[in-house]
Amino acid sequence: MDALTGLLEGPRARGAFMIRACLDPPWAIRVEDRAPLTLMLLVRGEAWIVPDGGESLRLRPGDLAIARGPDPYTCADDPATAPQALILPGGECSYPDGRPLNGVMDLGVRTWGHRPDGGTVVLIGTYQMRGEIGGRLLDALPPLLSLTTDVWDCPLTPFLSEEIVRDAPGQEVVLDRLLDLLVIAALRAWFARPEAEPPAWYRAQADPVVGPVVRLLQDDPAHPWTVATLAAKAGVSRAALARRFTELVGEPPMTYLTGWRLALAADRLRDTDDTIGAIARQVGYGSAFALSTAFKRAYEVSPQEWRTRAA
Repeated sequence: MDALTGLLEGPRARGAFMIRACLDPPWAIRVEDRAPLTLMLLVRGEAWIVPDGGESLRLRPGDLAIARGPDPYTCADDPATAPQALILPGGECSYPDGRPLNGVMDLGVRTWGHRPDGGTVVLIGTYQMRGEIGGRLLDALPPLLSLTTDVWDCPLTPFLSEEIVRDAPGQEVVLDRLLDLLVIAALRAWFARPEAEPPAWYRAQADPVVGPVVRLLQDDPAHPWTVATLAAKAGVSRAALARRFTELVGEPPMTYLTGWRLALAADRLRDTDDTIGAIARQVGYGSAFALSTAFKRAYEVSPQEWRTRAA
């Protein structure tokens, strides 16, 4: 398993918010939903994404933007257009003065805006929850990024355009998986750009010594790894591995492994009904007590408190 696969394997869309926005200029929507990650794929027209801080992004047909929450931003036909609607957590929508807007601009199945054949069409997919494994990936991204058609041609646009408005059994699951595929393809393209500055864990996967060690830790976190056994697998000395791993990844091998184990545990506490003891064994701790101690040190709450809050 490579580093990108490992970090994208955990956070999966579950009932993601997906919509086809069809708008006529002038239009502007203020987004304050605090979603961890939102993708916007422009199908027709032109759009701007204006963050509260930083530079605005201009989108043309085929361009993709990714906004990393929870900071708010405005989507508009022009940066000078005043917001006409406000998107809040939970998919709530209102006018800027607070009056409810839910239902007023509904145009059909997952379609919203002024008219179905509006001058601007944007496909929007939003992850509702920040998974702990995905947190390492999200923290590596800028608050706002874009992939333009001159560097990336999205092959999913036609299919997503058709599926997002389809009303069929199991459609929610289909759209969740499409959103996952879109975000993986987009982030892979983002990190592959010549001018990209990928995070240390991503760069490290190309190293002939550290890359295989990272994959070992991610593939089998429950194994009783030591620096000595990892060094033997890599064919180098313990000191050489520790030094090289720390230089490339930014932390020692055992510190990285601890963070990975606890991130896995956090996700399993949220997503499964497994006992804390079972989860402890799955991620490499000998007992529920050992996991609880490490978990509380890192997350400042017990595993049970974490599970309760997530629920």
